[in-house]
Amino acid sequence: MSELPQLDPVIHAQARLRVTVALAGLHTGDQITFPRLQQLLDMTAGNLSTHLRKLEDAEYVEITKAYEHRTPVTLVRLTAAGRAAFESYTKALHQLLDATGGD
Repeated sequence: MSELPQLDPVIHAQARLRVTVALAGLHTGDQITFPRLQQLLDMTAGNLSTHLRKLEDAEYVEITKAYEHRTPVTLVRLTAAGRAAFESYTKALHQLLDATGGD
């Protein structure tokens, strides 16, 4: 039996996986506002901020602070590295599931 793949621990935490899946659903380069992401995931602002920080530290997400009509807005997007990490994660997950033989 070959060695089983490792899952990326940054993405694997349930909350960060949910964030990554939501961001991966956007077109490459597209951004989402922090409140909209918070609403989609039904997470508290503090919890979402904590997990975004971990993803940002891993360079999987980029957070941009901007202004729209003099109102501050926080935008979040998945980076190319984050998209590649998510693709690797899903590939590894499929390999793990396939290794069980489906029984």
